[in-house]
Amino acid sequence: MGQCVTKCKNPTSSLGSKSGDKDSTSKSHKRVDSASGGVHKDDCSAPSGKSTSELLNGTKALEVTVETPVISAAMREPCREDGDGLSMARIDELFAGYKDELEDAILEEGMERFCNDLCVDPAEFRVLVLAWKFQAATMCKFTRKEFVEGCKAIGADSIEGICSRFPFLLLEAQGEESFKDLYRFTFQFGLDADEGQRSLQRDIAIALWRLVFTQDSPPVLERWLDFLAENPSGVRGISRDTWNMFLNFTQAIGPDLSNYSEDEAWPSLFDTFVEWELERRKREEAEEEAALTKDEETDCPASDGLDAEGSHGAQTWGGH
Repeated sequence: MGQCVTKCKNPTSSLGSKSGDKDSTSKSHKRVDSASGGVHKDDCSAPSGKSTSELLNGTKALEVTVETPVISAAMREPCREDGDGLSMARIDELFAGYKDELEDAILEEGMERFCNDLCVDPAEFRVLVLAWKFQAATMCKFTRKEFVEGCKAIGADSIEGICSRFPFLLLEAQGEESFKDLYRFTFQFGLDADEGQRSLQRDIAIALWRLVFTQDSPPVLERWLDFLAENPSGVRGISRDTWNMFLNFTQAIGPDLSNYSEDEAWPSLFDTFVEWELERRKREEAEEEAALTKDEETDCPASDGLDAEGSHGAQTWGGH
């Protein structure tokens, strides 16, 4: 998922400047010079409705009409731009295309359309990274401030601009400090702020752990998630401390868990996990050894039978 490989759709809302510009072409009109009989061309560049001109001999020229380009009010208003050349008007317009009718925020329905125009699945890693850069406080919601400040942070003011930034955002998320920040953000992002949650529901935590480690999954991750799914400890929620310490666990403890020590200040849930995982490995080894022994025992009778038959045949031949 390191690249935005799909082409972005054109959103239904207008993202750039309004289509009030029309290419105005200068019209040339011919006149007959009564004195010389020659044909000349007059280029009409004055933006007036009707104009008349006098020929040198005093004869009045034909009246010509020049179309005045229609300039909309939106085009006459100067676009506000920040120091990076971003158009605040385009960002506001982009936000307005997805915001809820009643609340000044992009909610679930608008978020679905937003992700569809970006050619991303709402549940994929790129959306999590975008929410991180927007510093979104809640899933499936962007407030106006979060959206505007987020677009400024990534340097984009259109759907195409956001899509083009994805490869750079994914690369940034691979940095050690950046990923640590993203990882901690993900915990807060998963909480239900309206209900005042302080811990993640177990199933939500499992999904977010799998999502946040999309680009670099530690060897122990799947076993940890299997442990939580089986839930031998009766865990109902994941605390912030457990969430944060798991990142340290993946960095400090080897895949075989041999350097794990209960004497260190790990959460008690980690003690239970290590014990569960070591027991699981012992059972697997015992099952593999039993299966190997069974295969060897199955082969032995057939071999003994052949030997016995061969010996009997030799005796018969010798008898003759």
